Amino acid sequence: MAGRTWRDRAIVQLTLNRIREFLREPEAVFWTFLFPIALAAGLAIAFRNRPPESVPIGVVTGKPGSERALQALRGAAGLITDALDDSAAAQSLRTGKIALLVVPRGDSGVDYRYDKMRAEARLSRLLADAALQRGAGRADPLATTEQQVTEPGSRYIDFFLPGLLGMNLMGGGIWPIAFGIVTARGKKLLKRLTATPMSKAQYLLSFLLSRLIFLVIEVAFILGVGRWVFGVPMRGSLVTVLTVTTLAGFAFSGLGLLIATRARTVEAASGMANLVMVPMWIFSGVFFASTRFPDIAQPFIKALPLTAAVDALRAVMLQGATLPSIGGQLAIITAWMVGSFLLALKLFRWR
Repeated sequence: MAGRTWRDRAIVQLTLNRIREFLREPEAVFWTFLFPIALAAGLAIAFRNRPPESVPIGVVTGKPGSERALQALRGAAGLITDALDDSAAAQSLRTGKIALLVVPRGDSGVDYRYDKMRAEARLSRLLADAALQRGAGRADPLATTEQQVTEPGSRYIDFFLPGLLGMNLMGGGIWPIAFGIVTARGKKLLKRLTATPMSKAQYLLSFLLSRLIFLVIEVAFILGVGRWVFGVPMRGSLVTVLTVTTLAGFAFSGLGLLIATRARTVEAASGMANLVMVPMWIFSGVFFASTRFPDIAQPFIKALPLTAAVDALRAVMLQGATLPSIGGQLAIITAWMVGSFLLALKLFRWR
């Protein structure tokens, strides 16, 4: 009983020590709490919802039907139409100043010249053709109406915030833990701990428990700012979100422990941390959908813990997914959590 009481007190004191170490580092507080919000605000402004911009196009003058084409196109919504002579038109199209060049051919119709790889060029071609066809007397056989709606969840900030939360869970789990242990090893502090009855499991567990405390604050802060400042929806259960973030936080903390098991210098820990984190920043769909990568890479991408965490968070927050429906992602996160901690426990050395 006395041994168990000592172990319980040791875990508490070790956890409190981890918390004090974190709070004494202003840089850690900034990168954990303030940087994610600043990043979200910047991207929300850059990718804010706004009306589509009009596309610049050109009409070659001096051709049969040029005036008729200009008259039809200058009244078309979504287009900015300029009259250009042959040389200016070719120069503007070549340098990207216009997305589409219209060359009238009198009663024979018009030629469209554009780069099919430019999305705005294809759009301007459709808009210009519709305007010219109406100007030539085309009547639409089907009557249509429009109903424009705006739904929360379709903006870039709605897509990005779950990715930001996952990225912050990864950074907060790997960097502080890996650097904390390696710094202590470099200062010979771990060597002194070998003289105590404390076990490796207790020492490593204290890092996970301290991470759990800050994880709750971190998640509440980011979700709160996202909801009340940016209006990001929360269509799923908050309990489900907390389950995902807790498992993900422990999984990334386990990776931080694993990185710190043998590293002797901060430089070595930094290199290994970047080796682990940078591929996930790129492939895991934080800033854009991971489905943009080739199909051959998808099994590898889906197996990454950050991909699983981000996909699960987006499904819960934006689609209202439940725990059973994200069971696959939770299984991946749990496998990384258990595997990394057990491997770190096996490989960890005090010296």
